[in-house]
Amino acid sequence: MPIQYLHTMLRVTDPDATIKFFNLLGLEEVRRYNSEKGRFSLIFLAAPGQKDVAEVELTHNWPAEDGSSENYDGGRNFGHLAYRVDNIYALCQTLMDAGVTINRPPRDGHMAFVRSPDNISVELLQAGDNLPVQEPWASMDNIGEW
Repeated sequence: MPIQYLHTMLRVTDPDATIKFFNLLGLEEVRRYNSEKGRFSLIFLAAPGQKDVAEVELTHNWPAEDGSSENYDGGRNFGHLAYRVDNIYALCQTLMDAGVTINRPPRDGHMAFVRSPDNISVELLQAGDNLPVQEPWASMDNIGEW
């Protein structure tokens, strides 16, 4: 399997209301990760029996220390699509050779972000263990924002 769809990420301002909405559609929470240091939560939802097939990742960035929070309007709430791939280095090389923007190179042999022609962010995740770090990826800086 050269590529497997994983999830679509959406930024949310009210996780409880958003989870309630997706529950009404029939999706269920399958896992959650809270980062105190990063001040965010990742909440993964899926239809029953589809946990490993297609998930929605809700990303909630907690309010700042001063109580202010960011408003995600005008499409900024859409985050990215994510795919698991057999060889992240080979795929990124193919994409780069074709002129695709690599926003976050796969320096660690695990994760990369690329950009579609319409500026849709796509996350690529290495299947299984991280590949050993290799050049030229290890020394590449981010080429764009992701």
